[in-house]
Formats: sequence, C-alpha cells, structure tokens
Amino acid sequence: MNTPAQPARRTDLPTGYDADRVGKALPFFRVMAIVVGIGLLILALEMVLKYGFGNDALAWWQMPHGFLYMVYLASVVNLGMPARWSLGRMIGVMLAGCVPFFSFLVEHKVTVRTRTELASRERSASSAGPR
Repeated sequence: MNTPAQPARRTDLPTGYDADRVGKALPFFRVMAIVVGIGLLILALEMVLKYGFGNDALAWWQMPHGFLYMVYLASVVNLGMPARWSLGRMIGVMLAGCVPFFSFLVEHKVTVRTRTELASRERSASSAGPR
C-alpha cells in the first residue's frame, strides 16, 4: 500500500536572508527576551504591591524596566531585519514583551524557528559545494 507523501516543510529562506547576522543576533535577542520577561514579572509584582497593599518598595523598577524594554525592541529589529521578517511579525514579537510569561513562549518559538532556518541554510550551502 502506498502512503501519501508528507508535504514538505517549507525551508525556503527569503531573498536577502543574512545567516551570519541572524546567527550573531539570536543570542542577544534570547537574553533580552528573558530579561524583559523577568522584568515584566517584577513590574507586575510592583503593581500588586502598590495598588493592592499601598507598598512602594518596587516603585523604582518602572524606569529600568522601560529602558530594558527599549533594548528588547532594538534586539527584535536587530534579529528581524537580517532574517527578513515582515513588519507584522516584528511587531508581534515586540508586543510579546508586554504580556507576562508570553515573552518566554515567543522567545522559545523564535529560537526554534530561527535555528531551523539557520540549519536549513547550512544544509543548502553544504550541498551546493564550494564556490
């Protein structure tokens, strides 16, 4: 009995995909996504303390968190531009840093997808042989 062929997973990379820059930008993006995710949890704690208990112990955290979020936005652009992401995808990844725990999920998905793209690029480059 013949089994139907599985549809091939799309591994075509967009024109202009810069694997070297993507490979260098991915670790910085990962660090910033995790830092911003933790920072957002601290910010949520600050809000609970302030508005739930009248405690301003973490009131100082708002400004550093805002600065870290801006660095996160830059890391998304730094990764998304050489990876040739659409504007919508970049904005979606940027907004992930606004929802507690979501930045961790998106960081994981972006990392898996980017590593898959890089491996695909490496396989296609090695099968093409030296130039």
